[in-house]
Amino acid sequence: MIATIAAIAVLVFFTVRLSPSDPIASITKGKTVSADTRQALIEQFHLDKSLSEQFIIWLNGMFHGDLGESYQYRQSVSFLIKQRVSTTLGLAALATSIAFALSIPIGIISAVMQDSFIDKALSVFALVFVASPTYLIAIAFMYIFALKLKMFPSIGTGTFRHLVLPASAMALNMVALSARITRQSMIDELQSAYMLTANAKGLSKARAVLVHALRNALIPVITIASLQMGGMLIGAVLVETVFAMGGLGDLLISSIRSSDYPVVQAITMLMVAIFMLLSLLVDILYAVIDPRVRNTA
Repeated sequence: MIATIAAIAVLVFFTVRLSPSDPIASITKGKTVSADTRQALIEQFHLDKSLSEQFIIWLNGMFHGDLGESYQYRQSVSFLIKQRVSTTLGLAALATSIAFALSIPIGIISAVMQDSFIDKALSVFALVFVASPTYLIAIAFMYIFALKLKMFPSIGTGTFRHLVLPASAMALNMVALSARITRQSMIDELQSAYMLTANAKGLSKARAVLVHALRNALIPVITIASLQMGGMLIGAVLVETVFAMGGLGDLLISSIRSSDYPVVQAITMLMVAIFMLLSLLVDILYAVIDPRVRNTA
């Protein structure tokens, strides 16, 4: 994890500086300033130093909890992120909860009723939403449930109702893939030797499926889900823009447009850190769910 984060830090820092935009224009908000003022700003933000020196200054500040100052907002990057991070994490958490609440039951039903009409109908549902971009689902939901049916607010934040549409739009793409993985994993487990033995001993079908087969089938599901949860942070950038939620997504996009290097670097590294933490938690969950992993360890 440490090596990966270090490599990404180098990549992020130098990649954002490939932009041809002038960061001083972002600092001055496009206003014309004197040569002395421009030089003072260049020195204040260390833009007069070499890229390697700027990288060391940024890295040292990050280790001490200082993410720098935003060019366009002239405020602490940490403060800007704290203002918006709850919206993005709340959106991602709700989307993940919806996805799990739907995908696992759908996958179990499809596996138990393999090749039935219900199984085929759920498979079509999964294929449609796997192939649908998140932002397209978000726009469709806004049009149907906010503008036409007026069931939920179309933009903004502040209440749980504001999160329902964007979280559902993000969740459906995850539901589709997770349900398909759950279905296939459950089919493999239902056809395994230990399940045949359980059935022969008279164990009830519900207990065999929900207690024994499901527990073993969750390993590949959790693996895919962890990758998708990390991907949800990226999806949140697009969805927040559609619903004008003012989270990290809006801040990131505006910062990219204005070459606000400190903000882009901080948000990107935050997303990377969360993704790596999710990967670590998944490794721990493997041992909790499957005793064979604990025994191997």
